[in-house]
Amino acid sequence: MYHPTTRLLTILELLQTHSQMSGEEMARRLEVEPRTVRRYIQMLQEMGMPVEGARGPGGGYRLRPGFKLPPLLFTEEEATVLVLALLGAPWLEVSLPSVALEGALAKVYRVLPLRGRERLQAISSHMILSPQQRDERPDAELLVNVSEAVQTRRRIAIAYRSHHNVESQRDIEPYGVVGWKGHWYVVGYCCLRQAPRLFRLDRVDSVRFLDETFTRDEDFDCQAYVMKHLGSIPNRWQIEVEFQVPLYEVRHKVPSSHGELSATATGTLLETHHVHLPAFARYLVNLDLPFVVRQPPELRLALRELAEQIMRIAQVDDPV
Repeated sequence: MYHPTTRLLTILELLQTHSQMSGEEMARRLEVEPRTVRRYIQMLQEMGMPVEGARGPGGGYRLRPGFKLPPLLFTEEEATVLVLALLGAPWLEVSLPSVALEGALAKVYRVLPLRGRERLQAISSHMILSPQQRDERPDAELLVNVSEAVQTRRRIAIAYRSHHNVESQRDIEPYGVVGWKGHWYVVGYCCLRQAPRLFRLDRVDSVRFLDETFTRDEDFDCQAYVMKHLGSIPNRWQIEVEFQVPLYEVRHKVPSSHGELSATATGTLLETHHVHLPAFARYLVNLDLPFVVRQPPELRLALRELAEQIMRIAQVDDPV
């Protein structure tokens, strides 16, 4: 629950951050009614703060140009939010420079009273967060550039690699950026396919702003689109593979920790689960045992894509 004084300081911080902001947007940020925002604005003006207002469409509030507030101090509660957010940055699965994170933490600690600083430094000294996708993080600058294109409604040209490393050039009209199960996606209209598509940001090698702007379909729901196309993919795939060799031979190559093994009339059944089918497909091939996939059918697709990738590599001639 906000304290009135905290809301006044928050309004000042918002006005210093944004050149202009509507009363409706402030009300949404502060979780109050627009008339309450007007009352707070009047209180600030009575305190001598140069807050100016403009009525009508496109109107809002702003600080008088050239006016700058002194640095604001954080309450311990606000600092806790900031420290946890900074420490949790690795879980965002975005490639962020560690020096920037450390610098931001140092600035937060510097403006805190001694007791609050000691309490929060205890968190940073003893909390360990391990991200899942260390090798599949988009660069932070890429995320910012795509988000800028979404905001300014500019078309962008991207160099994109599919999940089986097929490269393509796409011109897209980005509608939004969505995080889903450890990955970041840009959702928008693909000019090549002439239909909405989603692209994983860690597979985008480059982004170039184009001169063309676009008009977005305001009824398009980015989150709903991602859920429709990715929501049915399970976190853990249930897998059944039958090796066409006796049980004792499979046990020599497949540890018991990798799943349940049982003898069948024609070989050995492996029942297990996995989070990433392409990785499990590579594991099966490396075992060098004949096998049949019982389920899921998506594992067969992953094996076919792996075979195509191997064929492409085999067809490349050695440089002379």
